[in-house]
Amino acid sequence: MTVTTALPPAVSPEREAALLASVPTGLLINGEWVEASDGGTFDVHDPATGQVLATLASATSQDAIAALDAADAAQASWARTAPRVRSEILRKAFELVTERAEDFALLMTLEMGKPLAEARGEVTYGAEFLRWFAEETVRDYGRYLTTPEGKNRILVQHKPVGPCLLITPWNFPLAMATRKVAPAVAAGCTMVLKPAKLTPLTAQYFAQTMLDAGLPAGVLNVVASSSASGISGPLLKDSRLRKVSFTGSTPVGKRLMADAAQNVLRTSMELGGNAPFIVFEDADLDAAVDGAMAAKMRNMGEACTAANRFLVHETVAQEFTQKFAKAMGALTTGRGTEPDTKVGPLIDGGARDDVHALVSAALDAGAVAVTGGAPVDGPGYFYQPTVLADVPNDAAILGQEIFGPVAPVTTFSTEEDAIKLANASEYGLASYVYSRDFNRLLRVAEQIEFGMVGFNAGVISNAAAPFGGVKQSGLGREGGSEGIAEYTTTQYIGIADPYAG
Repeated sequence: MTVTTALPPAVSPEREAALLASVPTGLLINGEWVEASDGGTFDVHDPATGQVLATLASATSQDAIAALDAADAAQASWARTAPRVRSEILRKAFELVTERAEDFALLMTLEMGKPLAEARGEVTYGAEFLRWFAEETVRDYGRYLTTPEGKNRILVQHKPVGPCLLITPWNFPLAMATRKVAPAVAAGCTMVLKPAKLTPLTAQYFAQTMLDAGLPAGVLNVVASSSASGISGPLLKDSRLRKVSFTGSTPVGKRLMADAAQNVLRTSMELGGNAPFIVFEDADLDAAVDGAMAAKMRNMGEACTAANRFLVHETVAQEFTQKFAKAMGALTTGRGTEPDTKVGPLIDGGARDDVHALVSAALDAGAVAVTGGAPVDGPGYFYQPTVLADVPNDAAILGQEIFGPVAPVTTFSTEEDAIKLANASEYGLASYVYSRDFNRLLRVAEQIEFGMVGFNAGVISNAAAPFGGVKQSGLGREGGSEGIAEYTTTQYIGIADPYAG
């Protein structure tokens, strides 16, 4: 018997237009797609061409409050909804996202720029949060126990924290939405979702998918807008809002935390990163190069977990750098819909300018471009995959989040030096260590100040794992059993001794 595998539908201008036409362009408030209260709109652009993809309603502060009105009105009944019912909605959403995988992938490629193959990977990753939290919904355990002296009883239960503001970034349009929406649904919270204005189309399509999965009106509300502060400002001042979850830059996160403090809101902050990629002298260099490619080039380097500093032992630095540069130099840049493309555009011209400024400053300070080192001529916001060698330890490119396809390499001589260099950052999100010595891993992991460590692995994000950082990379965790806890409060009920009297 011959087994045939269906090929993905061909990407054509007609298919792109049909998909874009199917995406809701309004605001989702109380289960209905509506126009902005003032009729305002904003455009979404293709970073590979600069052309307009779609025009969406731009929410106002009035619309943000209307969304919170809907979330607040739905909160009590949603919190009382049986865990199994919430679980089945998430499971249905997982199935629908999987069925619509090609549409989600193409939509992300169009608005964010990543190659289709990588966008398909994000669909798989993002959908898994729906499946994971569908399973976690019915396992949010409390506890019942006797007090130590034996007189009374302790009953502990978890309750939904209440209406939440979810603010997602532009770089992972589906996964960042599912990573926040799924645990909120699981815990019994209602939501106002504010997607990034650069890539809101995927969130719009996902919100409709949640409705199609049976999510009741008012549980999820979506307010895309050209003004982030116009949405977050009034919501954070409203006492009905009980939590804010934000993924984005550290400076914005700090401002949101300050505003959230006025109403003592629960906060989850997944902020900037400056991931070290440490290659010890005993590492399998070929495996390290493969890991470096994965850790650096996922999403064209536009990821908070992207390897930002390559710290390589001085005895293997030259060999590693040459092999790494060869692999980077072989990558093909182009629009993500083109079959040979491995590296799509950066999100906009400003992002490309920022990347090139860091590269230019490093070159001026004595670094050497082994491959790349310049923007790509022509339309769109492309930058050459770049490896820099001999980067001084005080170069700005080692201290800032690059968010582009650029890999600066510097060296160390001892394990202690590697740890010191790794910790020489205000950030502490992801880190990567390559070595054949497991005891070394344990020593390094105990001493480096990062929320996540990849050991001989260049990709470590997983729905079943607690994602988050320390220091100025934020607080709280997303994913894993810890993820649902971010959306619950703990209530203790003291019960009198049932044997008394």
